[in-house]
Amino acid sequence: MSQKQFLNLYTHNFIRTAVILPKLKVADPEFNSRETIRLLRQAQENNALLAAFPELGLSAYSCDDLFHQQALLDGCLAGLATILDESKSIPIIGIVGLPLRIDSLLFNCAVVFYRGKVLGITPKTYLPNYREFYELRQFSPADHSLRDTIDLLGQSDIPFGNKLLFQVENQPLLTFTIEVCEDVWVPIPPSSYAALAGATVIVNLSASNITVGKADYRRQLVSNQSGRCLAAYLYSAAGLGESSTDLAWDGHGMIYENGSQVAESKRFCYEDQIVYGDLDLDRLVQERMRQNSFGQSIQRFRDSLQSFRTISFAADLPSAEKIPLERRYERFPFVPSDPARRDERCREVYEIQVQALVKRFRSSGADKMVIGISGGLDSTQALIVCARAMDVMGLSRFHILAYTMPGFATSQRTLEQARRLIRTVGCTYREIDIRPSCHQMLKDIGHPFHEGQPVYDVTFENVQAGERTSHLFRLANQYGGIVVGTSDLSEMALGWCTYGVGDHMAHYHVNASVPKTLIQYLIRWTALTDQLGSEVSPVLNDILETEISPELVPGDDTSGQPVQRTEDIVGPYELQDFTLYYTLRLGYLPAKVAFMAWSAWHDKKIPGWPDIPEPKQHEYTLHDIKKWLKVFLWRFFKTSQFKRTCVPNSPKVGSGGSLSPRGDWRAPSDGEATAFVAELDRIPD
Repeated sequence: MSQKQFLNLYTHNFIRTAVILPKLKVADPEFNSRETIRLLRQAQENNALLAAFPELGLSAYSCDDLFHQQALLDGCLAGLATILDESKSIPIIGIVGLPLRIDSLLFNCAVVFYRGKVLGITPKTYLPNYREFYELRQFSPADHSLRDTIDLLGQSDIPFGNKLLFQVENQPLLTFTIEVCEDVWVPIPPSSYAALAGATVIVNLSASNITVGKADYRRQLVSNQSGRCLAAYLYSAAGLGESSTDLAWDGHGMIYENGSQVAESKRFCYEDQIVYGDLDLDRLVQERMRQNSFGQSIQRFRDSLQSFRTISFAADLPSAEKIPLERRYERFPFVPSDPARRDERCREVYEIQVQALVKRFRSSGADKMVIGISGGLDSTQALIVCARAMDVMGLSRFHILAYTMPGFATSQRTLEQARRLIRTVGCTYREIDIRPSCHQMLKDIGHPFHEGQPVYDVTFENVQAGERTSHLFRLANQYGGIVVGTSDLSEMALGWCTYGVGDHMAHYHVNASVPKTLIQYLIRWTALTDQLGSEVSPVLNDILETEISPELVPGDDTSGQPVQRTEDIVGPYELQDFTLYYTLRLGYLPAKVAFMAWSAWHDKKIPGWPDIPEPKQHEYTLHDIKKWLKVFLWRFFKTSQFKRTCVPNSPKVGSGGSLSPRGDWRAPSDGEATAFVAELDRIPD
């Protein structure tokens, strides 16, 4: 695959959609159709595949009894004919609204067209006739039609009805349906059934005048409907040009995907607007596959769903050129970028961890919490949780027995940080030098290091990790306590923990579903807000500035930082956490993850992140991403599952998932990574 093709969003099952909010004139179809064509061409220039216009956009919604004037109806048909003729050279699926008279009944319709052909027509199902609305005065509901096909503008047997699905043959994940304005405001919108019948994208042509507070309710409707239907939702509402006789119009365009906002227009704009949204079709299909209650709903309403008709057609996808994503993907998917949401997330994470630890501590009958403190991130986060738990239970923090256990490679920096942290938090402090016991173990097994040879192999490393954990368990026995584990989600994913008698094991883990990038922010937030007091915060800041390291291999470094750097071996955690999220949460192809990582990391600065640690490297090339993705795939799928199969209990914290075999992730311990690593061949160097 060429680099241009790889860096094309359509290659990775994204599509670009457009919600178009034109300036219009009331009862002037000629003007409105010209504007429609102009804006369609503009959307084409930005590589959009699907474009939606407002309800009754060729006539304007606010025509009232002018809808009964033949000149207006004929003018709308003439405008549609012009649009169809011009669209032959525009490779965009368009959806426009206009009034159509069929068998002496007038319908409020959405017309779907592509390359000059009308693919289908969906009439409005629910016509509001309350407060300011009088649609039943002019229009008939969709169910009043006696036809399921019509002839229009020289085209025959055009599908007509409110149960139509439009499927793109050469992008089978794209099946869309249409509903019109009020249809989404009712207790059971037509799109609910359409989604169960297979629609991944819902398009709503709306007028929707504005009153105070209505915009927020619209957002809730669209967000909730897209979330319940596990679908994308395009909403295009009328704006500038509609009659101000008794109403006002704000031109509200929105694009949502599975409950999350992708894009939104500027309301009360005095110019036409096009709102673009890059939709992730894989996400929708994956979510439906995982959420088996969606499938159960299909079975429950099977009889109703069989009445839907599918119109299949091929579309020209712009897949040969480079088309990067315009949609912003967060570099840190486990951490919200919005400051208010981050603070809320932080509090909630701590509440989950603390509540779970309190329950486990009380049910164990223990009197003490035993924890090893290294002066690094994970043990710091775990100690914060222990301290909060003691506060909740009304117990002294001296019930936390916090141990530093320096080994052969412990730096003075991390040792001092551990001592200061324990002292300022107010725990019981003990220090055990594990080197004598490690020497004895290395002597017993005949390791060359005991004879003075500098052999720093995996045995040398794991003897130290094992001695630390072994000491903690025996101390817990001695003092009637439980060992609180420190390993995090990122380490579990990469297998960066010592199995069994090592940091893999504890009586209870508190960090096991919290990724490293989130732990960094949690600690920073604790420091910024002085959650544990002003004496603790400076220590936390120092810990955040320390290189991530297991400190198991000695060496010389005059910088004061640990010599052994974890990220030199397993990759940058900021990049590996990105891969972890989309692998664990959504099961994406590795090539797609690489494309998304490139989109997020290749040249963008981080907006709106003034109060968290900035990543050490602001940019990653496709070569960097491919290199570390290979490391992730091999470690995650091939070498590490046996450790995750028997992890201790730990609370699930985020929707990103956990790796507990009793929770989100069940996998064979002896599985292969072949199929996943083979995907790397699709990624150009």
